[in-house]
This record gives sequence, C-alpha cells and structure tokens, in this order.
Amino acid sequence: MRRVAWLQILIGWLPVWALLAVMIFTVHGGPFAGAAILALRLVVAGAVLGLLVFRLTLRLPWPRPLRVSFVGIHCAAATAYSLTWFAFNSVVESAFRGAPVIVVGYGLGPYLVLGVWLYVMIAGVSYSAQAADRAALAEASAAKAQLAALRSQLNPHFLFNALHTVVQLMPREPQRAAQTAEELAGLLRETIEEDRDVVTLARELAFVERYLGLERLRFGDRLRVSVNVAENARGATVPSFAVQTLVENAVRHAAAPRVEPTDIHVDASVSGGALVVTVRDTGGGAPPATNGSGTGLKRLRERLAVLYGGAARLDAGPTAGGFAATLTIPQEAGD
Repeated sequence: MRRVAWLQILIGWLPVWALLAVMIFTVHGGPFAGAAILALRLVVAGAVLGLLVFRLTLRLPWPRPLRVSFVGIHCAAATAYSLTWFAFNSVVESAFRGAPVIVVGYGLGPYLVLGVWLYVMIAGVSYSAQAADRAALAEASAAKAQLAALRSQLNPHFLFNALHTVVQLMPREPQRAAQTAEELAGLLRETIEEDRDVVTLARELAFVERYLGLERLRFGDRLRVSVNVAENARGATVPSFAVQTLVENAVRHAAAPRVEPTDIHVDASVSGGALVVTVRDTGGGAPPATNGSGTGLKRLRERLAVLYGGAARLDAGPTAGGFAATLTIPQEAGD
C-alpha cells in the first residue's frame, strides 16, 4: 500500500514538474535539459514542504460551514509556504553552484505567487483525499452494519428450522429430541460466536457437517448427503453460513416434504479465479413459486452484494432431477 501511495504522489507531481520545466525554458531559453533539472529541484523542494501542508490539513479539518478563521489560517500558511519555498530553493541552488544565489526566476512576485499556487494545490488535494477516505470509511461502516443485520436475520431463520426439527421429534422420540436439542445448542453457540463475515470453505463445511448431523437424527436414512470438494478449494474463502444456507434450503424443501430418500450433493472447486459451490438435491429444493428466492437465499444474495458487489452471484432453480443452487465467489490472488 505504501508503494502505491508513493507512486500516486510521484504521478501527481509529474505534471507540475513538466509545467515548470516548460515555463523556465520559455522564459530563460537555453537547453531544455537544464530547465528540466532546475524544475525538478523546485518540485522536490515543493513536495518536501508539502508534507508539512498535508500534516496541517490533518490537524485543521475542513469545517462545515466554512469559517473565516479557517481561511485566514490557510492564507497565512500559504504565505509562509511560499517564502519558505523561495528560501529553500535558494539554499539548494547555492549548494549546487557553490556560491550564494537567490532564486527569483522571472521575478520575485510571480515566484511567490507560484509558491502560493503550489500550496493551494497541495492543500486541495489533501482535503479531497481526506474526504474520499471519510466517504470510504462511512461506506465500509454502513456495509459492516448491513452485514451484521443480515447475519442477525439469518440466525433466527436457522433457529426456527432447527427448533421445528426438535418439535417434530418430541412426541415420537423424546430421547432423540433431547439429543437433537443438545446438538442444536452447540450449533447455536457457534453461530453466535462466529462474527467473521468470511471463512474458509473447510471451516464452513465442518459447520455444515454438524448441522447435517442434527438433521440426520430427524430424517435417518431418508437423508443422504455426498460431499465432493477439490483439494485446492478447501482453503478458498466463502461468506460464513453461505453453504449451510444452501444445504438447509435443500433439507427443508426437498427432504422434509418427502417420505422417500432424498439425495443432496455438495460439489466445490476453484476455477478461473473463483470458488464454485453447487448444492443439488433430488427433491424440490424450494417452493416452485419462489424459484430460489426464499428468505434464506434472499438474505444470502443480499450479503453477496454487500461483500462482493456484482462479482459474486447465486444461481438457483429447478433442474431435471430436482433443484440446484450454485454459489460463485471471486478469490483474491493470495487466497
């Protein structure tokens, strides 16, 4: 990040250096290389002093509304910057020539005006960058709050479905219902303690396996699950509870309404810089009217939009043998 910042600063000063070189060459003539070298020394001096201007803008935030005292401070600081730049350039030029030199360019007045212009440019860019940082921070905070809200909505959704499992077992098999309640308590503890928005696929699948263990107490042999995950996909990242939401959707809408066995297949691989996770079932997978837009899948799509913008997607719908949901998550180069 520091390299990028310094590169941006360098690129920002290049047009100023080119402008000064042309101005010096136009006024004084001579070889352009000499004008370019002199302009480079002027720009370096202005950039070094610009660090002080940047620190001043940090200590003196832009007021709303604009105050006279704020303008007055910057007028005084611009004058001080211009005079210091004039003195700095004279000292540097004297050091290069080995004799005292006063650098006035094409006149002391225009020279000082140029110094003020440099100050205004540096201060303006600094305030613009700070405003952009504040906007990015506000956007990140809003996104974080939205993710927390979506996650808090996901937990009750999961809780409702899990409690439904316990309620169905209580009249018929109270012992299994008690065992299921204990498993549910462990799962709920993990969902509450998990505050990360993104986890590895291996960790997500471990939670899915615990969830399926709870559901197998209810469905027994009627629920058959196969997991096929490429080795390079286990370290890939995925939104927390994303795969669990897809599996839960299949259990709720495919296995629950059926008396015959239901197969759920979970496949995951990394292809083209993206993690692709597909959950297929041999039942309905979702009510026909929703076409994969039920509460759980809707919340997941909203989380994907917040986390990845349009780079991630969830495709869900009926297939010839049941229902399939495919999650595509972009992976950074280091993932």
